[in-house]
Amino acid sequence: MQIEQTALPGVVIITPPRFGDARGFFSESWNKQKMADAGLDFDWVQDNHSLSAKVGTIRGLHFQAPPHAQDKLVRCGKGCLFDVAVDIRKGSPTYGQWVGEELSFENGKQLLVPAGFAHGFVTREPDTEIIYKCSDFYSPECDGAVRWDSASIGIDWALNGVEPLLSEKDAKAPGLEDFDSPFVYEG
Repeated sequence: MQIEQTALPGVVIITPPRFGDARGFFSESWNKQKMADAGLDFDWVQDNHSLSAKVGTIRGLHFQAPPHAQDKLVRCGKGCLFDVAVDIRKGSPTYGQWVGEELSFENGKQLLVPAGFAHGFVTREPDTEIIYKCSDFYSPECDGAVRWDSASIGIDWALNGVEPLLSEKDAKAPGLEDFDSPFVYEG
Protein backbone atom coordinates (compact mmCIF):
# COMPACT_ATOMS: atom_id res chain seq x y z
CA MET A 1 0.00 0.00 0.00
CA GLN A 2 1.53 3.29 -1.08
CA ILE A 3 0.62 6.32 1.06
CA GLU A 4 1.64 9.80 -0.10
CA GLN A 5 1.30 12.95 1.96
CA THR A 6 -0.01 16.03 0.16
CA ALA A 7 0.64 19.73 0.77
CA LEU A 8 -2.38 19.74 3.12
CA PRO A 9 -1.73 17.80 6.34
CA GLY A 10 -4.28 15.01 6.73
CA VAL A 11 -5.14 14.78 3.04
CA VAL A 12 -3.34 11.72 1.67
CA ILE A 13 -3.19 9.74 -1.56
CA ILE A 14 -3.49 5.99 -1.09
CA THR A 15 -2.60 3.63 -3.91
CA PRO A 16 -3.36 -0.03 -3.18
CA PRO A 17 -1.31 -2.60 -5.07
CA ARG A 18 -2.92 -4.50 -7.91
CA PHE A 19 -2.18 -8.14 -8.60
CA GLY A 20 -2.92 -9.01 -12.19
CA ASP A 21 -2.82 -11.78 -14.73
CA ALA A 22 -4.50 -12.59 -18.05
CA ARG A 23 -7.93 -12.39 -16.37
CA GLY A 24 -7.51 -8.85 -15.00
CA PHE A 25 -6.48 -7.77 -11.51
CA PHE A 26 -7.30 -8.00 -7.81
CA SER A 27 -6.85 -5.11 -5.38
CA GLU A 28 -7.62 -4.77 -1.70
CA SER A 29 -8.95 -1.19 -1.69
CA TRP A 30 -9.28 -0.95 2.10
CA ASN A 31 -7.86 -2.96 4.97
CA LYS A 32 -8.60 -1.60 8.43
CA GLN A 33 -5.55 -3.19 10.07
CA LYS A 34 -3.07 -2.10 7.39
CA MET A 35 -4.46 1.43 7.46
CA ALA A 36 -4.36 1.57 11.28
CA ASP A 37 -0.73 0.41 11.15
CA ALA A 38 -0.09 3.39 8.84
CA GLY A 39 -1.82 5.80 11.26
CA LEU A 40 -5.05 5.97 9.27
CA ASP A 41 -7.68 4.54 11.61
CA PHE A 42 -11.23 5.21 10.47
CA ASP A 43 -14.59 3.61 11.15
CA TRP A 44 -16.42 3.79 7.85
CA VAL A 45 -20.21 3.61 8.21
CA GLN A 46 -21.48 4.39 4.71
CA ASP A 47 -20.39 3.74 1.12
CA ASN A 48 -21.60 6.03 -1.67
CA HIS A 49 -21.48 5.44 -5.42
CA SER A 50 -22.33 8.03 -8.05
CA LEU A 51 -22.25 8.12 -11.83
CA SER A 52 -21.56 11.27 -13.82
CA ALA A 53 -22.55 10.79 -17.43
CA LYS A 54 -20.87 13.81 -19.01
CA VAL A 55 -17.31 15.12 -19.13
CA GLY A 56 -17.08 18.37 -17.15
CA THR A 57 -19.58 17.37 -14.48
CA ILE A 58 -18.57 19.15 -11.29
CA ARG A 59 -19.84 17.97 -7.92
CA GLY A 60 -18.82 20.07 -4.97
CA LEU A 61 -17.32 21.59 -3.07
CA HIS A 62 -19.27 19.64 -0.44
CA PHE A 63 -18.90 18.97 3.27
CA GLN A 64 -20.98 17.75 6.16
CA ALA A 65 -20.82 19.96 9.26
CA PRO A 66 -20.46 18.88 12.88
CA PRO A 67 -21.88 17.02 14.69
CA HIS A 68 -22.01 14.74 11.63
CA ALA A 69 -18.78 15.77 9.90
CA GLN A 70 -17.42 13.14 7.54
CA ASP A 71 -14.01 11.84 6.62
CA LYS A 72 -14.13 10.47 3.05
CA LEU A 73 -12.05 7.98 1.12
CA VAL A 74 -12.68 8.56 -2.59
CA ARG A 75 -11.80 6.35 -5.55
CA CYS A 76 -12.83 6.00 -9.18
CA GLY A 77 -14.60 2.79 -10.18
CA LYS A 78 -14.79 3.63 -13.89
CA GLY A 79 -13.47 6.48 -16.00
CA CYS A 80 -11.42 9.40 -14.69
CA LEU A 81 -11.91 12.41 -12.44
CA PHE A 82 -9.92 15.24 -10.90
CA ASP A 83 -10.56 15.11 -7.15
CA VAL A 84 -10.09 18.16 -4.90
CA ALA A 85 -9.89 18.83 -1.15
CA VAL A 86 -10.03 22.39 0.27
CA ASP A 87 -9.15 23.29 3.86
CA ILE A 88 -12.17 25.10 5.38
CA ARG A 89 -11.10 25.03 9.05
CA LYS A 90 -11.16 28.51 10.61
CA GLY A 91 -7.72 29.45 11.93
CA SER A 92 -5.90 26.79 9.91
CA PRO A 93 -2.55 27.89 8.46
CA THR A 94 -3.72 26.29 5.18
CA TYR A 95 -7.29 27.74 5.23
CA GLY A 96 -8.61 28.11 1.66
CA GLN A 97 -5.76 26.11 0.14
CA TRP A 98 -6.49 23.13 -2.06
CA VAL A 99 -4.91 19.98 -3.41
CA GLY A 100 -6.08 17.92 -6.34
CA GLU A 101 -5.30 14.49 -7.71
CA GLU A 102 -6.39 12.60 -10.80
CA LEU A 103 -8.21 9.43 -9.77
CA SER A 104 -8.98 6.90 -12.47
CA PHE A 105 -9.89 3.30 -12.96
CA GLU A 106 -6.47 2.93 -14.55
CA ASN A 107 -4.30 4.39 -11.76
CA GLY A 108 -6.29 2.98 -8.80
CA LYS A 109 -5.45 5.98 -6.61
CA GLN A 110 -7.68 7.03 -3.72
CA LEU A 111 -7.88 10.40 -1.94
CA LEU A 112 -8.48 10.58 1.80
CA VAL A 113 -10.37 13.80 2.61
CA PRO A 114 -10.64 14.44 6.38
CA ALA A 115 -13.49 16.26 8.10
CA GLY A 116 -12.89 20.00 7.94
CA PHE A 117 -12.12 19.89 4.23
CA ALA A 118 -14.58 20.57 1.42
CA HIS A 119 -14.54 17.95 -1.31
CA GLY A 120 -15.32 18.14 -5.00
CA PHE A 121 -14.44 16.69 -8.37
CA VAL A 122 -14.76 17.17 -12.10
CA THR A 123 -15.14 14.28 -14.52
CA ARG A 124 -12.56 13.81 -17.27
CA GLU A 125 -14.29 10.93 -19.07
CA PRO A 126 -17.95 10.12 -19.81
CA ASP A 127 -19.79 7.73 -17.49
CA THR A 128 -17.33 8.17 -14.64
CA GLU A 129 -18.17 6.33 -11.42
CA ILE A 130 -17.11 7.67 -8.04
CA ILE A 131 -17.09 5.39 -5.01
CA TYR A 132 -16.38 6.73 -1.53
CA LYS A 133 -16.50 5.69 2.08
CA CYS A 134 -17.80 8.03 4.81
CA SER A 135 -17.10 8.04 8.54
CA ASP A 136 -20.57 9.32 9.48
CA PHE A 137 -24.05 8.89 8.08
CA TYR A 138 -25.53 11.47 5.71
CA SER A 139 -27.44 14.14 7.62
CA PRO A 140 -29.40 16.64 5.47
CA GLU A 141 -29.33 19.34 8.16
CA CYS A 142 -25.51 19.19 8.22
CA ASP A 143 -25.06 19.22 4.43
CA GLY A 144 -23.16 22.21 3.05
CA ALA A 145 -21.26 23.52 0.05
CA VAL A 146 -18.76 26.16 -1.00
CA ARG A 147 -18.79 27.47 -4.56
CA TRP A 148 -16.57 25.42 -6.88
CA ASP A 149 -15.09 28.47 -8.59
CA SER A 150 -14.48 30.67 -5.54
CA ALA A 151 -11.91 33.26 -6.58
CA SER A 152 -10.22 33.13 -3.17
CA ILE A 153 -9.52 29.40 -3.63
CA GLY A 154 -8.50 29.49 -7.29
CA ILE A 155 -8.83 25.81 -8.20
CA ASP A 156 -7.54 24.98 -11.66
CA TRP A 157 -10.23 22.54 -12.81
CA ALA A 158 -8.56 22.29 -16.25
CA LEU A 159 -11.90 22.36 -18.04
CA ASN A 160 -10.16 23.16 -21.35
CA GLY A 161 -13.19 24.85 -22.88
CA VAL A 162 -15.72 22.33 -21.58
CA GLU A 163 -18.80 24.00 -20.06
CA PRO A 164 -19.17 22.75 -16.45
CA LEU A 165 -22.33 20.82 -15.61
CA LEU A 166 -23.55 21.74 -12.10
CA SER A 167 -26.44 20.92 -9.80
CA GLU A 168 -28.64 23.80 -8.65
CA LYS A 169 -27.18 23.42 -5.14
CA ASP A 170 -23.61 23.79 -6.42
CA ALA A 171 -24.47 26.73 -8.67
CA LYS A 172 -25.98 28.61 -5.69
CA ALA A 173 -23.30 27.75 -3.10
CA PRO A 174 -21.55 30.74 -1.47
CA GLY A 175 -17.99 31.62 -2.36
CA LEU A 176 -15.36 31.00 0.29
CA GLU A 177 -15.13 34.76 0.87
CA ASP A 178 -18.85 34.78 1.93
CA PHE A 179 -18.72 31.51 3.86
CA ASP A 180 -18.82 31.09 7.65
CA SER A 181 -17.19 27.73 8.23
CA PRO A 182 -18.54 25.42 10.95
CA PHE A 183 -15.05 23.93 11.35
CA VAL A 184 -12.30 25.22 13.63
CA TYR A 185 -8.64 24.30 13.34
CA GLU A 186 -7.47 22.48 16.45
CA GLY A 187 -3.74 22.49 15.75
